Amino acid sequence: MGSLIRHITVDCRDHYALMQFWREALQDYHDHPDDPNKPEDEQSGLIGPPGSPWLLFVPVPEDKSVKNRLHLDIAPLDRTRDEEVDRLVTLGAQVVGDHRRPNGSGWVVMTDPEGNEFCVERSDAEIAASRPSPEPTAEATG
Repeated sequence: MGSLIRHITVDCRDHYALMQFWREALQDYHDHPDDPNKPEDEQSGLIGPPGSPWLLFVPVPEDKSVKNRLHLDIAPLDRTRDEEVDRLVTLGAQVVGDHRRPNGSGWVVMTDPEGNEFCVERSDAEIAASRPSPEPTAEATG
C-alpha cells in the first residue's frame, strides 16, 4: 500500500493573510467548520472538496529566498485562464512569467503575496474548445 497527500504545507510570514488569499483564489476551499481560522492561531488551514489535500499555512521566521522546488498548477472552473489571471492579480498575485502561445495554449507563472510560485493553466472548457471537431462521416452527411 502507498500513501496519500493529507495536506500541502506552505511556510510563510503571515499565515492568516496568505490563507485568505488562497481561500479566495481556490474555489471550494474553505475553513474547517469545526476550526475556523483566526489571526491569532498558530497556523491556518483550508479544506477542499473530498479527496483533495488540505492546505496548511505555517509561519516561519525567514523570508522566502529561492525558487520553489514544488508548486501548484491551477485551472479555473468557471472562467478562462486569462480572466483567472486578471482576478488573481486583483487579489494580490503577480505575473512573473507568461508562457501563453498565439494558439491559446500555454500557462502563466504567478506568485502569491509572499512570493510562492504557481501556474495558471487553461480551463477544461478552453482545452475542449481548442480540439478539432471530428470530421463528419458519410452517414452523418447524407
